[in-house]
Amino acid sequence: MKRTSHPSPLWNRRDFLRAGAAGAALLALPDCLRADPYAPLLRLPEGPPVRVRGAVRSAGRGVPGVAVSDGLDVVLTGGDGTFELMTTAHRDFLRVSVPAGHTIPRNPTGTACFYQPIRPDSRGEMEALFQLEPLNEISDEDHTLFLLADIQTEDAQEMQWFHERSVPHIRQTLEGMRDRHALGIACGDIMFDNLELYPEYERGVDRMGIPFFQVVGNHDLDQERRTDEASTTTFSRHFGPRYYSFDRGRVHYVVLDDVFWHGAGYLGYLGSDQLLWLANDLRHVEAGRPVIVAAHIPVLGSRHVREGERNPSTGISVANREALYRLLEPYPAHILTGHTHENEHVFHQGTHEHVSGTVCGAWWSGPICGDGTPAGYSLYDIRGEEVTWRYQATGREPAYQLRVYGPGSDPAAPDEIVANVWDWDPEWTVVWYEDGERKGEMARRVGTDPLSEELHRGEDLPTHRPWVEPYPTGHLFYAPASHRAREIRVEATDRFGRSYSASP
Repeated sequence: MKRTSHPSPLWNRRDFLRAGAAGAALLALPDCLRADPYAPLLRLPEGPPVRVRGAVRSAGRGVPGVAVSDGLDVVLTGGDGTFELMTTAHRDFLRVSVPAGHTIPRNPTGTACFYQPIRPDSRGEMEALFQLEPLNEISDEDHTLFLLADIQTEDAQEMQWFHERSVPHIRQTLEGMRDRHALGIACGDIMFDNLELYPEYERGVDRMGIPFFQVVGNHDLDQERRTDEASTTTFSRHFGPRYYSFDRGRVHYVVLDDVFWHGAGYLGYLGSDQLLWLANDLRHVEAGRPVIVAAHIPVLGSRHVREGERNPSTGISVANREALYRLLEPYPAHILTGHTHENEHVFHQGTHEHVSGTVCGAWWSGPICGDGTPAGYSLYDIRGEEVTWRYQATGREPAYQLRVYGPGSDPAAPDEIVANVWDWDPEWTVVWYEDGERKGEMARRVGTDPLSEELHRGEDLPTHRPWVEPYPTGHLFYAPASHRAREIRVEATDRFGRSYSASP
């Protein structure tokens, strides 16, 4: 999330979350930001033309059918792996959509390297060669994605915690899947405004040992810049383009930049060039293939519903999301986001949005996010076209998927037990047992997590970030368990048939 300055302890949580969008909230959004999603996308003329000639090669041969783009137009390589693209000197990077069946090229730091700066010669010409390597031992038809939302380190101490807590646990998780192809996406807010720490993040990527793609977040920007394009100068120097695509097995991945910097703050918005590029990119993806989109700000989320508001603010949602939904209509689409430091699933317009809990929890203030979700990351296992997922709490076993509180933990329900099932979606079932006897399904209600209340409520709590407060979540479950029961157990079963249990 965005802050314009360090909030005072007197700020409440809602004030903090809206601080970054304050400028935008003062003005009514112009019609162009809520444009008809079915209207043709406009393309504005740019500077002097540049002719790019190049090739995509692997094992000494050209690779046909590979998408190459300047962030606007998309062309496919021919049968011999060559391509030609007309662009302009104003475009930043030439990028290749790394095809399935090939390794993801890496920078020396371990981050994905699939791009080249557009630097024409004096004649307006440029040559580009993308050299790939085939996957020989492990197929990417089955693979695992590690999604790390909001690492958000602000100083050396927090970066040390990332290296001491998160990196070793991810390496441990990887140890259990040595025969699987794996990759990572850092889903924005890699930094907490201190961009000088990017090299330390890159060192963490190198230690984890798998290629990582990066999403730009609102705290990853050069905030002294006055335009959206210029605000990602430092980010792009380290990681390349702000938006791009690649393939793993049958899945088409898309990374988007939905943080629009207007010089005094930000809002969730997808620029016209990016939408036009996405339309061009998806023309080469057959309908029905799974598409996984990674962005930072939730496209919709449900925070506004839980807080009793009619519409989401532009600081925690994408203003022109209908245009994205329109482009994703032909595909079973998963949208992976972060930003709000909570975990939830939102189903809308045929898409499934996964808002992921964060690596830093509530900004490195303790073990949980403000909704009670443990600090951690999300794992997506792909087998062919089947996508399954689970949330992984840092430092805990995979079976740690819920926390149960005894009666009296919620003052509003003094006679009921409370279970926080942070990765819940409507396909889960949550039941409780008393002395081994199944009593029934628990009732889901909006509320605040009791541990978050203990750790975060009050002007002086938490010590490291006193402006953090609990916020309402939709994955709490209640039941009137008998006070005579000697043993109470809650069992939660996810949509994939996996069961987890815990007791108060």
